[in-house]
This record gives sequence, C-alpha cells and structure tokens, in this order.
Amino acid sequence: MPRIVCVAGARPNYMKIKPVMDALERRGAEVVLVHTGQHYDPAMNDVFFSDLGIRPPDRLLGVGSGTHAEQTGRVMTAFEPLLGELSPDIVVVVGDINSTLACALVTAKAGPLLAHVEAGLRSRDWNMPEEVNRVATDRVSDYLLAPSPDAVENLRAEGYREDQIHLVGNVMIDTLLANLERARTSDVLDRYGLGRGEYGLVTLHRPANVDDPGVLAALLKAMGEIAGRCPLVLPVHPRAAGRLTEIGVPGGIRLVPPAGYLDFIALQDSARLVLTDSGGVQEETTALGVPCVTLRDNTERPITVERGTNVLAGRDPARVVTTVNRVLDDPPAPRRPELWDGHASDRIADVLLEGGSASTRPRPTAQTLLI
Repeated sequence: MPRIVCVAGARPNYMKIKPVMDALERRGAEVVLVHTGQHYDPAMNDVFFSDLGIRPPDRLLGVGSGTHAEQTGRVMTAFEPLLGELSPDIVVVVGDINSTLACALVTAKAGPLLAHVEAGLRSRDWNMPEEVNRVATDRVSDYLLAPSPDAVENLRAEGYREDQIHLVGNVMIDTLLANLERARTSDVLDRYGLGRGEYGLVTLHRPANVDDPGVLAALLKAMGEIAGRCPLVLPVHPRAAGRLTEIGVPGGIRLVPPAGYLDFIALQDSARLVLTDSGGVQEETTALGVPCVTLRDNTERPITVERGTNVLAGRDPARVVTTVNRVLDDPPAPRRPELWDGHASDRIADVLLEGGSASTRPRPTAQTLLI
C-alpha cells in the first residue's frame, strides 16, 4: 500500500484532513500527518484535537506567523527536506491557506502525486490571498477533489482534464455528521444560560472585517441593532480580540471565549441564525439547516446560497440589518446539497488508492490525445 503524507496548517484543516486520514488507514494505507504550524496554539489545539479524536502530528514544522511571503517561504524550506526523508507516493493538502500552497509547490517539484481537497472553489475576489492559493494549488495538483458541482464547473472552465477532476463531496460535513450527536450532549448552552433558538451566533475573523477599525465599528453597530431583536453571542477569535476591546461592544452582544469544536457545533446547531465571514461556517450551517447571513460580498461556496441556508449580506451595515431582519421574518428552508452525506472521505480514499502512481498517471500539464 502507498505511503501518503497528509498536511494540515491550521485547526480548520484538521476538520477536513481527519476523515480522509481515517478512510485511507481503514484501507491499509500508511498515513503520515504533518502539521506545518502556520497556526498552532497548544492550549487551543489540545482541546480541538481531543474533541475530534485526532492523534498528535507525526511531524510538526513549527513555522509560526509572518507575512504571506515569509510564511510560505518558511513552510517550503521546512517541508522540502521532510518530503525527501519520507519519500511518499502521494501528498494530500486541504483548503486554501499559505501552508497549502507552500507544500503543494514543494511536492510538485519533488515528484510525488499531489491531491487537493476542496479543489475548484472560487470567490472571484483576487484581493483575497486565499483565492490566489486555491488557484495556484489546483494548477500543480494531480487529483482535484471537488466538494460541489460548481467547483467541478470551475475546473472544467479553466481547462483541467477530466481524469484530474473528481466530485467527491464535502469532507467538512463528514466531520460534522460524525460528531453531531456528541456535540448535542455539550453543556455549552447551560454554561452560558442560552436557550435553543433564542440567540444568534456571530463569528468574525477575516482581515477585511476585523483589521480596519472603521469597518469593524460599523459592523458592530449593525449587530447592536440586530441584538435588540435577537441577542447575539460572539466567541472571540484571537485576530479580533484586541480590536473589539479598543472599539467596545454594543449591548446585547455577549463575548465568550473561543469554543472547542464540539461546543461550537452545539452553538451553531441551537442558534436562531448565524452571522459569519467564515467559509466553513457557511457549510456547517447549511448542513445543520440553520439560517446563515454571510458578512462578505462574495463566497467561494456559492452552493450554500443556491442550495443551502446561506444569504450574502455584504459589509454595508444597513444592508446587513435589512438582510438579517428578512431572514428572521422568513428563514430559508433547510436544504443539504447532494454528496454532503458523510462519505466524501471514502470517495477520496477510493480515488487516491485506485488512481495509479506518479510513473503511470499523466501529470498536471500532460496533454490528452484526441483520436
């Protein structure tokens, strides 16, 4: 059986890589877990890993924070000798962070097959560093593992070969469904004195929303107005903590510490609605059937709008308030996209283990012969 290196660089990556690792190991593959350390807080990660039953990383690169160029360069420098030492048959990267692109570039030059989980997602916003990472990672990948039909359409439009593209479903939902009943036994609602359907949940972490004090203040003002109708709970992301302290939070918005995975799923599952700028939360709320208002002008997950419970509100405060009021008055019907069924990781494992080797497969820039 092949040796497969699975790479994670941040906590959300683990929600995506964990079910893939499990599916591969059930089929007998040797799996090596590498954490790049792009985002690595032992205090937060210990709880998160425990919630998901994730083993400690086999290798931790510990690259830390920095500018996009610094972070990407550090990951490449650290990952290159490790890849030479491990000599894997396949490297699996997930998502769209700097570590994803860095490890993809190193792998492509070293020669193993490269698989990208969540391939084909596009926001069309070239100002988002994640969009650049997604596009560049797809370009050097052998396996493009798409979570939804729109992602497949994007890849076809960009000229990728059919043998590269695989519609597999959403691995985030694999993790969600596998842990949902455990999450529902959490005492987090009792801990905060919350009732099911009696509050809104807020997450904010995108630089465009939290790094500019003017933008953040305007969003908080809008949320203060919303909180007059539906009290809001905001687990404080480290990126936003300092700004929130400086600006001050309107009444009706309750700040709570960052939540572990199970507690956060429980908070989403029982919320009347969720306001977010997170791509993953758009997916989770769609799977849970909870109304979601996204505080962005675009989304790389349009299926959550077309076939789910997500509504794009942008960042204009008046539009946010209007959108939330409309959603509260007339919540979208729960709908779960096809193949968001808890078995995406099994389909991924089948693709990777049946797809051949680097010596037998056409590589990313190979041309297919027209006969």
